Amino acid sequence: MATLLADVLQLSGRCALMIDPADPSRSGLTMAARSEGPWVARPHSQVHIRYSWRAQALLARLETTLPVVAPGAVPQPRFWRPPVRQLHATVVDLGHDPWRVAAHPLSGPGAWLRRGTPQPRPVLVVRPSRPSLLHAEQVLARLDPWAACAELNQPTQLLVMGAKRWPEGVAGAAGRRVEALLKDAVFVPYDSELAASGITASVTPARLRQAITPVLRRWGLLPEPMSTGKRLHRRGRS
Repeated sequence: MATLLADVLQLSGRCALMIDPADPSRSGLTMAARSEGPWVARPHSQVHIRYSWRAQALLARLETTLPVVAPGAVPQPRFWRPPVRQLHATVVDLGHDPWRVAAHPLSGPGAWLRRGTPQPRPVLVVRPSRPSLLHAEQVLARLDPWAACAELNQPTQLLVMGAKRWPEGVAGAAGRRVEALLKDAVFVPYDSELAASGITASVTPARLRQAITPVLRRWGLLPEPMSTGKRLHRRGRS
């Protein structure tokens, strides 16, 4: 999903930064760039940030010699700012361990959920299954105390990967927090080739990008499509 969002933005002429704060061994974006870039930031003595290009989008990933990166060792958001003049949007992939991220959103990767300027727009990404909705409910419940004291923004958009609609009996398994997001859920269809290969340097499939483009338009990150002002006329048959 993070790659889909970044690809939609870059193909629309927006300068997008895609961030993966996961341990390198758990990253799903190791092949998302064609080659490792030359820029490296060193906010921590043993945890570095390397920037690479994914076409016109910039990809930032962790580099470390540590066997495991503790949440407190993940650089804070201010350290991820790349050396580019203009940046329209930042897409952060927090899906590597949402349970750990939600444990303490004031430090580590969870800091991306904190209120600020501009305000973050967290999205909740699920699979079309009962276990996924159960896990999502647990993560939202874990975030409740932080949202109650106005430290972070709760997700307001549900994105469903790998389906065009809910399978029978799945949506009914949603807890009260996820249920509030069901009405406006956006479905991204299944793609067998992408499922087999994972994220590579190739652009993501067009039909998947089309599914989430309206979301970015609603957020004001993309312009509305130009209206041609032409009207179609159909000639009736007798």
